[in-house]
Amino acid sequence: MVRGVPRTVRLLALGAFLNAVVSFTFVYLFVYLVGPRGLSVTQAGVISGVGGIGLVVGNFTGGWFGDRFGHRRALLTGACVSGAALVVLPALPVAALYAVLPVAQYAAGVVRAANAALVAVSVPEGGSRRRSFALFRFAGNGGFAIGPPLGALVAARFSYDWLFVADGLGTLLFALYAARILPARGSAHSAPAHDPDAPGLWRELRARPAVLVLLAAIVVVDTVYRQQYSTLPVFLADHGHSTQLYGWLLAINGGVILCLDLPAAHALARRAPLGLVGVGLLLVGLGYALLIPGAGVLFAVTMMLSLTLGEILYKTPATAYVADQAPGHAQGRFQSLYAGASISGQVLAPPLGAALYAASPALLWPVSALLAAADGGAVLAARRLPGPGERARAAGKGPHAETGSPERAPAG
Repeated sequence: MVRGVPRTVRLLALGAFLNAVVSFTFVYLFVYLVGPRGLSVTQAGVISGVGGIGLVVGNFTGGWFGDRFGHRRALLTGACVSGAALVVLPALPVAALYAVLPVAQYAAGVVRAANAALVAVSVPEGGSRRRSFALFRFAGNGGFAIGPPLGALVAARFSYDWLFVADGLGTLLFALYAARILPARGSAHSAPAHDPDAPGLWRELRARPAVLVLLAAIVVVDTVYRQQYSTLPVFLADHGHSTQLYGWLLAINGGVILCLDLPAAHALARRAPLGLVGVGLLLVGLGYALLIPGAGVLFAVTMMLSLTLGEILYKTPATAYVADQAPGHAQGRFQSLYAGASISGQVLAPPLGAALYAASPALLWPVSALLAAADGGAVLAARRLPGPGERARAAGKGPHAETGSPERAPAG
C-alpha cells in the first residue's frame, strides 16, 4: 500500500507520527487554564480562541514562506518557534499567554502547511501523491490515537506543566530530525529561484475554478464535520446519553480511519479525485441526516460510520488534487490554502453550531446535512469546469499549450 511512496515521505511520516504522540497540549489546554492556572471559563475561552485563530492563520499563510524561502526552511523555522514557545509557556505569566500561545499556534500552522507542501514536492510528477498523503495522514492519526491517553498519564503522574514541556521538546526534536532527512540544497525542498514573471496566486486560482469550488466546499464541510466535537456531545447528553457513548463514537471514528484510510487510498488510486470528494461530502451529510429521527444508539453509531467513511473518501483525494493542480512556483501557497480550509472548522464550528443549537435544536442536523449535501453536489458539478489547459487552448495558444484537466487522477 506504500509502494511508490518516496523514502523522504516515509521518513517524514515517521517523524510526524512521533511528534503527534507528544502533541497533546491542545487537548488539555482548556483544562490546564481553568485548573492549574486558575482562570475563569471566559478567560480560558478567550486564550484558547486566539490560539485557535493563530493556528488557522498559520495554515492559510504558511505556504508563502515555503514558496519564497523553501519548504524545508519554513518547516524548521516553524517547528523551532512553536517548540520553544511551548517549552517556556508554563513559566510565563497569564498576561503573556495572550501573545505567546497565538505565536506558538501560528508557527504550528506553518509547520502543517510546510509538511503538506513537502509531501507534494517529494512525489515525482505522475507519481502516487494520493498514497503519500494517505500515509502521512495515517501517521498523524496513529500518533494522535496514542497521544491523549499518554498525556493524561503524564498529567496525573507529574503535572500539566510537563505536557507543554514534552510537546515543546518533541517539536524541537522533530525539527532536528527533519533537518537530517531533508536535503538542504539542490532539491524542491530548498528555496526556489524567484521568478518575477510568474503569475500571481489569484491568477493561478482563477485558471483553476474547480480548485476554488473545492476550497470553499472544504471550509463549509469542515465546519459541519467538526460539529461532532462541539454540539454532538451536548446533543447526546440532552437525550440522556452518558459521556461513555460519545467516547465510543470517537473511538469508532479513529479506529475505522486507521484501518481503512491506507487501503482505501490504494484501492481507489485510479479513481478521479473530485468524484471521490463529492461522494465523501454526501456521506458526511447523510451521517448528520441520520440524527434527525432521533438520538438512539443505533442512529449515533451509524451516523459516525457514515461521517468516517465520508472523511476517508474526501480528505486524502482533496489534498492530493490540490497538489496536482498547483503550479510549481505556488505549490506551498496552494497547500496552505487547503490546509487552512481543512482546519477552519476548528474556529467556526463551535460558535456557529452552538448558536444554531441554542436557537433551535431541531434545526442543527437538517442544516448540517443540507450544507454537506450541497457541498457534495457543487464538487461533483465542478468536474465539468475547465482547467488551465483548456483555457490555454481556447485562447489559441496552439497544440503545445499545457494539457491536463481538473479531474485527472494521479497515476497508480
